[in-house]
Amino acid sequence: MNFPSASSDASTHALSSYGWDDGFAQSFLPHTGQGSVPGRIIRVDRGRVDAVVAEGDSVRTVLADTAPVATGDPMRVPCTGDWALIDLENGLSGDHVDGVVRALLPRRTAFVRSTSSKRSEGQVLAANVDTIVICVSLADHLDLGRIERFLALALSGSGAQGPGRPELSWDGGAQPLVVLTKADLVDDPDGVGHLVADAAGTAPGVQVLAVSAESGDGMDVLAAVLSGGTSVLVGRSGAGKSTLANALAGKAVQDVRAIRDRDGKGRHTTTTRDLLPLASGGVLIDTPGLRGVGMWDAQDGLSRTFSDVEELARECRFHDCAHETEPGCAVLAAVDDGALPQRRLDSYRKLLRENQRIVAKTDARLRAAIRRDWRQKQALGRHMMERKRGPRG
Repeated sequence: MNFPSASSDASTHALSSYGWDDGFAQSFLPHTGQGSVPGRIIRVDRGRVDAVVAEGDSVRTVLADTAPVATGDPMRVPCTGDWALIDLENGLSGDHVDGVVRALLPRRTAFVRSTSSKRSEGQVLAANVDTIVICVSLADHLDLGRIERFLALALSGSGAQGPGRPELSWDGGAQPLVVLTKADLVDDPDGVGHLVADAAGTAPGVQVLAVSAESGDGMDVLAAVLSGGTSVLVGRSGAGKSTLANALAGKAVQDVRAIRDRDGKGRHTTTTRDLLPLASGGVLIDTPGLRGVGMWDAQDGLSRTFSDVEELARECRFHDCAHETEPGCAVLAAVDDGALPQRRLDSYRKLLRENQRIVAKTDARLRAAIRRDWRQKQALGRHMMERKRGPRG
């Protein structure tokens, strides 16, 4: 079988519509002639993956075993969006083609969350993405804290390596995009604009779009933003991700079910992370609804998401101000005069503490610093209580 050369002009390669470019071709170059072909993983299921490989000027889906790259590290297992070296056992002949994943090409970006395990582990939800689409439904109360949580993870830079975009950041990695879905369910048209403004206030510098897959409003703008690259949809169940994926793909590729009337919560209509071609060009990774999204080494992402809070913090009297009761705290002053919502400061504190707990599981120095800080606060509390009681007679 005559495969296109992986080192040839990437723009004319059969896999270019799936994101193959000169950077990935360069990563594959050392493996040329070793019996493997490049392929992009479009679905992972129980130790086997579906992947697309080049067949002449078109692409072919193959089923590949991941046993050779099996690892106990959840950060290194094959994930939807990964580019892999695949050995085809019998070429591309026959109706069903099997292969073996020999290795993964270095990831440019990875969207990572903390697992539910008590151990310090991360889970890669999608790899090599250009845009992280944070989906929040307007059928329910707008949860600004959820937007902040997803943004902190999207901007954290986790897992980036290899040539191409150097890190998950605004400067050249995956771009975050907040999409408010089901805008047709908002009775007041002016209310949609207010909700967009509220969401934009939690996401400094991030584009916010309100769309309706049902009516088509805003879908042309969203399709234009996502065209030509790799995007991933993230959000809770019922956020309308599968409906959005179908509209962007131009056909029913994902199952869609109604949300429950009694609580407005959705069902997991998507059970695997699937990579889908878009009608406007590019590809989209649809993910199952996420009930919980834990922080994972997201300090940089928190700094970007809460850049307004950290900008105020530079004006505090003390450089290590905790923004709780300290005199001369610029952050608390901004809350008092209404410039900074109390809700946003509470969210910042909550996510910062959560991220510190995750990092401390693997960082002995940070664990010691947290314990030392806690002892100091306890001592200060005892001292203040003794002052209130006065001298004992």
